[in-house]
Amino acid sequence: MYETVHTSTSLQPPVLQVRRLGVCEYAPVWKEMQAFTLQRNADTQDELWLLEHPPVFTQGVNGKPEHLLVPGDIPVVPVDRGGQVTYHGPGQLVAYVMLDLARLGVGIRGLVDALEQSVIDWLAVQGVTAQARRDAPGVYVEGAKIAALGLRVKRGCSYHGLAFNVDMDLEPFSRINPCGYRGMPVTQLAELGISLSVEEVGQSWLPYLAAQLRYTAHLD
Repeated sequence: MYETVHTSTSLQPPVLQVRRLGVCEYAPVWKEMQAFTLQRNADTQDELWLLEHPPVFTQGVNGKPEHLLVPGDIPVVPVDRGGQVTYHGPGQLVAYVMLDLARLGVGIRGLVDALEQSVIDWLAVQGVTAQARRDAPGVYVEGAKIAALGLRVKRGCSYHGLAFNVDMDLEPFSRINPCGYRGMPVTQLAELGISLSVEEVGQSWLPYLAAQLRYTAHLD
């Protein structure tokens, strides 16, 4: 299923193509993100991939092994994004942003801010107050992390993205120091009394991301 998001400019507007991928193994999607980014050119449409992963820990390029405590039977995948170790699993909305930042006129810090603010604004509409932290990228509700961020930029284009906890088993987070912070509490929408599916959250959050990045959403 495809959805398009357009940016208004005086020239032909670039298109953000939204792909809903369902539940996908981590490694093949990561390789596909890398390939997409390496093969794209100035005319390539930007893409946003919305999906879930089976249980997996991912360790960023600067990840320290001491933050991976007792992974047990959950696989650990070293990856090329920034940040430390995090967990992905069913019931978590994963949003991968393949964007030409130079074309958008957005830097890496601006993209981080846009992703964080889109979640904060979406949560505010649900009646939940959330904050970002400059020292630890992500979104927090009363000190507990509800959304994690990890990005990579190559040739001015981003990939990887956002992981937003919806209704999942949070136990695996106790097997790591989430994002490199010992004892960091983690929360999710279900614990905040918000009963929505991953697909519903992705659909309703998309306009908030579009607003932050100056896109206007249009459904094909």
